[in-house]
Amino acid sequence: MDNTMIAKGIKYLASIDPDIQDAVELIGAPAPRIRPHGIEALVSIIISQQLSTEAAASIMAKVKNLLPDISANSILKTPPEQLRAAGLSRRKIEYVCALAEAIKTNRLDLEALKQMPDSEAINHITQLRGMGRWSAEIYLMFSLQRQDIFPADDLAIVIALQKLKGLEERPSAKEARVITEHWSPWLSVGSLFLWHYYRGAP
Repeated sequence: MDNTMIAKGIKYLASIDPDIQDAVELIGAPAPRIRPHGIEALVSIIISQQLSTEAAASIMAKVKNLLPDISANSILKTPPEQLRAAGLSRRKIEYVCALAEAIKTNRLDLEALKQMPDSEAINHITQLRGMGRWSAEIYLMFSLQRQDIFPADDLAIVIALQKLKGLEERPSAKEARVITEHWSPWLSVGSLFLWHYYRGAP
């Protein structure tokens, strides 16, 4: 999502949601987040599962140092103990290798993903071991630049939504989707704003 897309989305969201309008006046709009599409982005998403942003970035840097060219072949040729030394858990090594194998055998068609509707692309990605809905939605948001994605399983998002809306309890993923359904077709910008709010809200 570039600045133009974010500005358009924030303007729309502020016009229909007073809580966002008030919050934008306090902390401003979020910065763009654009990732390249492809295996490197998916490996990064696997690494970031259930980790802080800082910890995930540290491990990803070590993986890129180990594999300057992250590809299906380079992953499958790398001994697991080297990936383990870079910081990946055994389970995430299994997920990364399963991803590489799926791409190598064309069970996961990265180019075809670009043309699929959101729901179809999410279903295609979540067929892979270790790739749940959150992982698929993050890839669609940041690598495929889809406009209407809301990763409700993200802890920071639901915490921020609770604070933004003044809720007594943290909403479940299902409740969060209901609370924000009127943000469509700008759910991706709304999600980006919630991460921004999580880090910068007074």
